[in-house]
Amino acid sequence: MGKIGKRTRAIQEAVTGRENLTVEEAVALVKANATAKFDESIEIAMNLGVDPRHADQMVRGTVTLPNGTGKTVRVAVFARGAKAEEAEKAGADIVGAEDLMETIQGGTIDFDRCIATPDMMPIVGRLGKILGPRNLMPNPKVGTVTMDVKEAVEAAKGGQVQFKAEKAGVVHAGIGKASFDADKLAQNVRAFVDAVSKAKPAGAKGTYMKKVSISSTMGPGLTISVESATGN
Repeated sequence: MGKIGKRTRAIQEAVTGRENLTVEEAVALVKANATAKFDESIEIAMNLGVDPRHADQMVRGTVTLPNGTGKTVRVAVFARGAKAEEAEKAGADIVGAEDLMETIQGGTIDFDRCIATPDMMPIVGRLGKILGPRNLMPNPKVGTVTMDVKEAVEAAKGGQVQFKAEKAGVVHAGIGKASFDADKLAQNVRAFVDAVSKAKPAGAKGTYMKKVSISSTMGPGLTISVESATGN
């Protein structure tokens, strides 16, 4: 086993035995231990009592974080004509149709969010095996298949976060940067948890929200009390 560095040992000592923290305590600890030479991202992970393999237990949605994510989001839009012009004016980074499809099929995916007008879906549908596993497939349920491309692009650029339960019922997302004020990070945590809470599917049985934790890019995960995260 490799030797543990001083920084890693110090972080481990700082968080050992610290569980079921309040949101404020967890944020303070994460910020204090985010000592890398870059501005670390802050991630949230939630373990839910659902099995997303069943359609009536799928959890997905969007939330606009009150203080943004601190990340520059590159947006691609599938559209033609006036809608393509609308997307460009709204700040989309890439706009196209068949040409964009061919670029993606060629292995170039230089964007973080993909939006499409409904008439573009026959083209976008051919990219399901490429975009689907990356959680980039446009979907009307989260507002990325829409005629209102201006609103969709501006939302994506303005701190909107998508979430989707993975195989084990885990939802995760970036909710800020270590440089954010502690209060702003706490607000983002609660906004995200609230959105996931409201997205509880009809088929969920038993305890819905089992565990909430946050971590920085290089730091350990810290468990937050579900009661503190939900305000209950």
